[in-house]
Amino acid sequence: MTATTTRTAGPAAGSAIRPKRGWWPDVIGAVTAFSMLIVVALWVRGRGLQDLGGLWTATTSVGRLAGLISADLLLVQVLLMARVPWIERAYGQDQLARWHRLVGFTSFNLMLAHIMLITVGYAGTAHASVVREAWDLVTTYPGMLLAVAGTAALVMVVVTSVRAARRRLRYESWHLMHLYAYLGVGLALPHQLWTGADFTSSPVATVYWWTAYGVAAGAVLVFRLGLPLWRSMRHRLEVTTVVREAPGVHSVYLRGRDLHRLPVRAGQFLQWRFLTGPGWTRAHPYSLSAAPRPDALRITVKTLGDDSREVAALRPGTKVLIEGPYGRLTADRRTARRVAMIASGVGITPLRALLEELPYAPGDAVLLYRAREAADLVFRGELEHLAAARGVHVRYLLGPRDRDGSWLPAGWGDDAAGLRHLVPDIAHHDVFVCGPDPWMEAVVGAARRARVPADRIHLERFTW
Repeated sequence: MTATTTRTAGPAAGSAIRPKRGWWPDVIGAVTAFSMLIVVALWVRGRGLQDLGGLWTATTSVGRLAGLISADLLLVQVLLMARVPWIERAYGQDQLARWHRLVGFTSFNLMLAHIMLITVGYAGTAHASVVREAWDLVTTYPGMLLAVAGTAALVMVVVTSVRAARRRLRYESWHLMHLYAYLGVGLALPHQLWTGADFTSSPVATVYWWTAYGVAAGAVLVFRLGLPLWRSMRHRLEVTTVVREAPGVHSVYLRGRDLHRLPVRAGQFLQWRFLTGPGWTRAHPYSLSAAPRPDALRITVKTLGDDSREVAALRPGTKVLIEGPYGRLTADRRTARRVAMIASGVGITPLRALLEELPYAPGDAVLLYRAREAADLVFRGELEHLAAARGVHVRYLLGPRDRDGSWLPAGWGDDAAGLRHLVPDIAHHDVFVCGPDPWMEAVVGAARRARVPADRIHLERFTW
């Protein structure tokens, strides 16, 4: 696959592009807020307020409320990462991952508060020790042993999600342990439905909680399992060839059936599983590095871990399973006539695809490509072809960084001044950024100081 493209006229000079605002974010936010109101209303209906009159009954009542909100947030967390296409397109995977993390820790803390408050409240009412009451709850209440096992699974997920712990884990190990969150949710369900008064006190409560769990489970089954399997079977992707692009960087060319019906765009990524051996169960996010064609796709991978190292050894004919597409780093984010692409290292891949797909007039697109040395540049020939064929201004920024926190090579001085020197009218551009997270933060900071509006800076993070 080469960079050959058809010449497409860009918007008229001075014109602005107004992307359609999706209505899904409003709906999703409203549904989440409404679910929390229902939970609180069910607690009130179950004498939650009346029980606040005494010390121990108040402790138990607050513990019930903490458990109800924790359960509701846990289901919201599952939905956030169930990869529902409408939700993903509304927010993007990076935003969803941040919310997933925030909601997850909040739910976990409320779950711990629920356990402690319920135990203390029951112990105070029964005039028993906290330890004895905890033992009685676990051994005599239906479903409590399963709930303890589910709590242990969630504790493991939360501990391994702490940033310090994640840095010590291989991606493959973290991904496997993170799947235990589904087990934790499933094991917690029986005790809620068997012994939770707020779950069984009325037909309304029973219908609500069964519906909520059913929607969450259905979303996982349909969008995490069903849709990826259906798309993989329909398109039958397989590897055609692997090409070395730079030291440790390889492009994988793929062919398939009816790829024009795969709803993928330049700038997006998919989760890829190459059926080469035991590692096929682990999916990895790789962006398209060329605009999708009706008969072929291309991704480009840098060797960073065990699985990515095996990409270079893929053989023609290797079958591929896919999930996605995902991501919002696409042409419909564009709001201005001029575009600036700023890439570092293998972060050039989605921006290279966007440069091929986007409509723009000669001179309206600029690419700033950061690399340590010329040998590390990926797609240099293709980028120079785009420069000649479509009038893209390409500028390579080579050399070691001048200091920590800078996105520019040594010798450039102030980041924002350097950006304005490279693109004098940068404030009138849409800025698409892709590279390592700290580097992207430096670019965003420089762009904001150069007076680029926040809604014209587009990036997506892939940090796990």
